[in-house]
Amino acid sequence: LKPTLLFLSPTDLYTAPDSCEGRCEEPYSEEDECHCDAECETYGNCCEDYYRHCQPDGFSSSRDAITDEDLLRVSEQLYRADHNKARPSDIAINPQYQASPDETGDQEDRSPQPLYKYVNEALFSKPTYASFIKLLDNYQRATGREEEVTVEELREQDNFLKEVMKTELMKKLFAFLYQKNRYSSKQEFVADLKEMWFGLYSRGDGEQDSSGFEHVFSGRALTGGTGGTGQHQAGELTPACPLCLGEVKKGKVSGFHNWIRFYLLEKQGTVNYFSHNFDGPWDTYPDVLGLQFSWDGFYKEVGSAFIGCSPEFELGLYTLCFIARPGRACHLSLGGYSLSIQTYPWTKSTYGNGKKYIATAYVISP
Repeated sequence: LKPTLLFLSPTDLYTAPDSCEGRCEEPYSEEDECHCDAECETYGNCCEDYYRHCQPDGFSSSRDAITDEDLLRVSEQLYRADHNKARPSDIAINPQYQASPDETGDQEDRSPQPLYKYVNEALFSKPTYASFIKLLDNYQRATGREEEVTVEELREQDNFLKEVMKTELMKKLFAFLYQKNRYSSKQEFVADLKEMWFGLYSRGDGEQDSSGFEHVFSGRALTGGTGGTGQHQAGELTPACPLCLGEVKKGKVSGFHNWIRFYLLEKQGTVNYFSHNFDGPWDTYPDVLGLQFSWDGFYKEVGSAFIGCSPEFELGLYTLCFIARPGRACHLSLGGYSLSIQTYPWTKSTYGNGKKYIATAYVISP
């Protein structure tokens, strides 16, 4: 008899930190909530759905697992495919003061000059940059205020996704995820990108006031919330998120990990660069900085950001890591150098067949 697959179809397959969907025979990691390798039966730490997905009749086979080696390989492919990134002559930065770990929280401006000395704004006329920049003014800055998404804003979201999907980088990402059985068509992939990044959920008092795109690329001023060291907003409750939000209390900046957004606001005079605590090993773009700054009076203790990459590069890497390693460090390789990205799913609401929205995504800097 030919076995009938009752549990999942290819369009439903989606990696989750507490599930074996797409993770069968994935290497053991102590960061995982539960495990899907052959040894998990011996140690009694298998995910609840291990037998459904990872036995011979299960849909999710070992070839669908995204291994650590896969991530290193595909991230180098995406790095090489970032043809829209800035050239060394396109950007000149002035990092100035490097803060020690015990200085990042003191809110002292130790860099009198702006971070950006020069940016070739011809970059911003490229289709993915231009469509990205149009999205940045679509959001309320403060949490707790419901977003009103207009027809024009929905059109801008669709146009951005259309433009990034024209790039070699995003085509390579889709080809990889298609090979790993995460998506059965490009249309399904694009529809899921729109939901995971632009779907609204509540970070406030029940209002649909936030999305993954807004949090990561645009940023928010935290005008309320409960204090307490190491406490993050609901849905991101983990002490392993030092670069994500800092303390959730009045006067803090949430998210805001994008270099284009930073440059445009610094040019307007609403962002004031204070110092940096990390400068990556890259001698070309994209580079990585860990930043301290204030945004219209609200402080960001450590905000990690790529410098000089294209919008599709950030979107692609964060999406890859959110799908492959949600809720834990995702180890990549860029130009021969190691880099890790942390993503967190929003745990309080879902879309589709139980899929999670992106709560945050950022580069882990030392």
